[in-house]
Amino acid sequence: MRIKPIWLLLCITVPMYALAQNQPQENKFTIQNCIEYALKNNYQVKNALNQIKIQEQVNRNITAMAYPQLNASAGTVINPSLPVQVFPNFIAAGTYGVLQAEDVRNGAGQPITAPSDFGLIQAQFGVKYTASGALNLNWLLFDGQVFVGLQARKTAMDLQSSNYEITEQMIKANIVKVYYQLVAGKKQMNIIDANIDRTNKLLSDTKAFYTNGFTEKLNVDRAEIQLANMLTMRQQTQNTIDNGYYGLKLLMGMPMQEKLVLTDTITDDQLKASLLDSIQFDFKDRPEYKTASLGKKLNEYNIKRYKYTYLPQANLSGVYAKQALRNKFDFFGRGDWFTISNISVGLNIPIFDGFARASNVRKAEFELKQTNDQIDNLVNTFNQEVITSKNNYNNAIFTLDLQKKNMKLAEDVYNQTKKKYESGLASSTDIVNVQADLIAAQNSYINAVYSAIIAKVDFLRASGKLPY
Repeated sequence: MRIKPIWLLLCITVPMYALAQNQPQENKFTIQNCIEYALKNNYQVKNALNQIKIQEQVNRNITAMAYPQLNASAGTVINPSLPVQVFPNFIAAGTYGVLQAEDVRNGAGQPITAPSDFGLIQAQFGVKYTASGALNLNWLLFDGQVFVGLQARKTAMDLQSSNYEITEQMIKANIVKVYYQLVAGKKQMNIIDANIDRTNKLLSDTKAFYTNGFTEKLNVDRAEIQLANMLTMRQQTQNTIDNGYYGLKLLMGMPMQEKLVLTDTITDDQLKASLLDSIQFDFKDRPEYKTASLGKKLNEYNIKRYKYTYLPQANLSGVYAKQALRNKFDFFGRGDWFTISNISVGLNIPIFDGFARASNVRKAEFELKQTNDQIDNLVNTFNQEVITSKNNYNNAIFTLDLQKKNMKLAEDVYNQTKKKYESGLASSTDIVNVQADLIAAQNSYINAVYSAIIAKVDFLRASGKLPY
């Protein structure tokens, strides 16, 4: 059976396309790429943006209260049985009054005398069918609380924007920390791999010495244990780095199945390029201060709102309606539609409410005082954070320099001891000990790098100068 070329092409291309679709997307990101991605996809950032949109709709609702409200209504009423109204017999009373006024006599020639009780009349009023259509206008001409609400709209919007900025700064700081710690993790893996190569070389040399009778089996075993420890350390470090990538993806809002490759590097010189002395700290640069100040302004509006409740409330209302009255359901035919219209202006003047308004004003004043105290404490906290983070950064850089020199010294000691060991002038115990010292020095250096990364980011954020 001959296969047509088109089917052969499909058999080749479709599986290849499916395979390509199953391959995780690879993202090669700089730190700036990571931050830009996070500002579009991070859950907290998107939630803060939605909060701004929610505030926009709240402001629209407040604005709507100041506009006239126009509503239309239509309806019909069917009265299968018209209600009966009972009232005094005023017709008989009127008739007797006329007869007496005209001095009409009865058959006996005597004046007509009205009875003491004329009784009641039962009557039905209305029609069986009623239909109406109306336009209703209501306009709040003045309400103190609505007036203040209109004034506070921009401040409320600015508050949500400031909250977004705080969220943005927090996400940026965390991404920078994790990003550069992962970049530094590559340096740590390179150091571990170099140690594994050294240990493999040591194990190979020790085995050769043992084969030729120049050392004991114990030294071979010790080298194998050291290699196993190094391989375990590498596995644990790799696992920590892998988990760090998952954490960074979560911060960014990136799907876990996508591949993330970090392209930036970090050096000791970059960590030490701080511009610490040139940074002029101003607590107003912190978005938290802006948020607190806006909260204070809203509290001031709140006091104003409660004070305005002492003012009268004015409103305008109007109705224009058409009404039809029928004994048959023939509203769509000929017949009269009667017009009803009215316009009214009302004024509601507050007089006494049991001191509720006064209580609300005092409560709002106490809340404003709380906000002022919080701002004072916030400024003090900012100053403390700047001083502390600057000290931590200076200490981290000092430690980084010290540990780098210590690691270099440990490498020199190891190389010299290794040469002596190869020349038979040092024991295997000596080489194992100096290698352990080298590993400890390297770990201390890597920890110093991690600490310097965190300290620098903390200082820049505390001073309100976080880049990106």
